[in-house]
Amino acid sequence: MNGIRSDAIELTCRDGVVLRGHLWQGDAASVIGSVIINPATGVAARYYHRYARFLAEAGFSVVTYDYRGIGGSRPPTLRGCRYRWRDWGEQDFDAALGFALAQGRSGPLQVVGHSIGGFLPGFSPQAHRIDRMLTVGAQYAYWRDYAELHRKKLFWKWHVVMPALTLAFGYFPGQRLGWLEDLPRGVANEWSFRGRRMEGSYPQHERIDLVARFATLTAAILAVGLSDDPIASPRAIDRTLDYYQAADRTHVLLTPHDFGFQAIGHFGLFHERHRPGFWTQSLDWLLHGRNPWPFAEIPRLETVEPLV
Repeated sequence: MNGIRSDAIELTCRDGVVLRGHLWQGDAASVIGSVIINPATGVAARYYHRYARFLAEAGFSVVTYDYRGIGGSRPPTLRGCRYRWRDWGEQDFDAALGFALAQGRSGPLQVVGHSIGGFLPGFSPQAHRIDRMLTVGAQYAYWRDYAELHRKKLFWKWHVVMPALTLAFGYFPGQRLGWLEDLPRGVANEWSFRGRRMEGSYPQHERIDLVARFATLTAAILAVGLSDDPIASPRAIDRTLDYYQAADRTHVLLTPHDFGFQAIGHFGLFHERHRPGFWTQSLDWLLHGRNPWPFAEIPRLETVEPLV
């Protein structure tokens, strides 16, 4: 289709874990830059393949991949698996970033991060190598940041039912419930029990270094939120942006009506129905660094919580 190739790739992390993904591109000689797509928690990379092909058609070399424990990177058993969100950033995303850098492509190296995928880059020791980021609903699921009308329901779902099932099964059986991909125990428990500060999930002696690592990312960030997203409220997105203190951060709050829809929610923008709208408009940022939605810019809140 349109001369775009999708080649299966393997990414070897520094701790030896091997991930599976794809490299999407057209004529290698005409590539204008690289994009890494970071999925949301419990969403397989295949959900983003159509958007990856779309970006490849625009001239980018695009890397999609599954985090350890998910989709093509799932081990024979998840029972008792302790993989954490931190591993997804510090190991998995870092391996994807290293792979993209090793391709030696000219042009900017960019990240499209959905939900937790927009937070993970800060864990990478190579975060300073990123030139630009487009995040969609990027946050780390602190329950008090959920939209008020949905907070009780989401708290029950993700902070009562999920940890109970994770304890019973040794992993979160999301597929059986039709909620998500199955999740490693470590990831599920981080989601369920994470407090208002990300670094609170990790040993005291590591926290200052973790926050400092996020501050090495100097990429320009365009953070997209949706008015009907019950998980990534403006407060939740700002909580994530607070960690990227050295970045040029722009926060836009869009509505379904901006794209001609009644509802979009947390997951909808990567569906192919948004090709003529969000997908096409996102190229203005990825190609030129221009915010395609200046009318939707909102002032960021003051720092939500004091940084360590």
